[in-house]
Amino acid sequence: MGNTSAPRNRSITLSPDEVALYQKAVRQVSSKVAPSDIQNTTINANLFEAIDFLPTAFVDLLFIDPPYNLTKSFGGNSFRGRSLEEYRLWFESWFRKLLVTLKPTASVYICGDWRSSSAIHLVADKYLIVRNRITWEREKGRGAKANWKNCSEDIWFCTVSDNYTFNLDAVKLKRRVIAPYTDPDGKPKDWEDTDKGGYRLTHPSNLWTDLTVPFWSMPENTEHATQKPEKLLAKIILASSKGEDLVFDPFLGVGTTSVVAKKLARRYVGIEMDLRYCCFTEKRLAMAEYDREIQGYAQGVFWERNSLQDQRGSSDAKKAGPTYSLFADVS
Repeated sequence: MGNTSAPRNRSITLSPDEVALYQKAVRQVSSKVAPSDIQNTTINANLFEAIDFLPTAFVDLLFIDPPYNLTKSFGGNSFRGRSLEEYRLWFESWFRKLLVTLKPTASVYICGDWRSSSAIHLVADKYLIVRNRITWEREKGRGAKANWKNCSEDIWFCTVSDNYTFNLDAVKLKRRVIAPYTDPDGKPKDWEDTDKGGYRLTHPSNLWTDLTVPFWSMPENTEHATQKPEKLLAKIILASSKGEDLVFDPFLGVGTTSVVAKKLARRYVGIEMDLRYCCFTEKRLAMAEYDREIQGYAQGVFWERNSLQDQRGSSDAKKAGPTYSLFADVS
C-alpha cells in the first residue's frame, strides 16, 4: 500500500518534476552583485561564502533566524551545539559582516531560544540599538520529565539608528472583550459590539500568544522542522517596513520571509544553502501570485488565536481582507 496523506492534510509538497522546474528560478552568486540583480530572488548559497558578494546599504528590514545553540539537522546540513561563549563568537563572526548591508534607517529582528538568546543580546547590543525582546509562545513541543517544557522563543528587535519605521496601527491585535465596560448610556467603552461578540483593538505587546506553529492541516506547512508561521513574519514586516521596502533573510529555510514580504507588497531577498528548501520557497512564491492570504490576519488587523472562526460567514470579513479558511481555524 502506498503512502497517502490524511484527507485534511494541506501541507505543501514537492514532486521531482517541481524540483526540476523551480530550481531554474533559484539564483547563484559568485561575484559582487547590485541590489537590482538580486531583489525578489532566492539565492542558493552558503551565507558565509556569499556574504562578501552582497551590496552595501540595500536592506530596510533584516530578519535573522539562525541555527539555535543545539545539535540539529536542517535538510542535508547539521549544526553542532556549543558553549555559550563559542556560540557568541560564531554568531558575531558573520553578524558583523551583515551590518554593511543595512540602510541607516533599517530594523533588525533576530530569533533565538533560551540557549542562544543571551549570546545574541550581547552581540546585538555591541553593534545596534536593542529596542525590545519579543517572546512568542511556541505551543508545539515535547514535554520534559525533569525540566519545564520549552514552549517559547525570543526575537530581539533592534535598529541601526533612532530614525526607523514602526507602524503601530498596522499591527494592532483584535481580542475578545473580557470586561465589557460601558458608558453611563450603555454604549461600549473602547470596544466594538458585533453580532459575533465584543472585540477590542489592543496595542501590540512583546508577548505574542496568538501564533500557531505550522502543522499538517495548514496550507503554509512544509516538511521543514522549524518553519516560522507566516503570521509571525507578517507582524514584523508590517510593523517595521513600508511598501516597496526590501526585506532580507540570510537563513531563508523554506521561504516564509520572502513569501510574506511578497504578499504584503515588499521586495525581498533570501539566502538558503539547501537547494530543496529553495525550491519550496519558489513554489510558495508562485502560489502567492494568486493567494495573498495570511492566516490570522484579516480586516487589516491581527486576531488572537481561535477567534477568527467567529467571523466565518460574515460578509464584512469576506470583503475586508486576507484570512485563510481552515478546516479548524487556529489563527
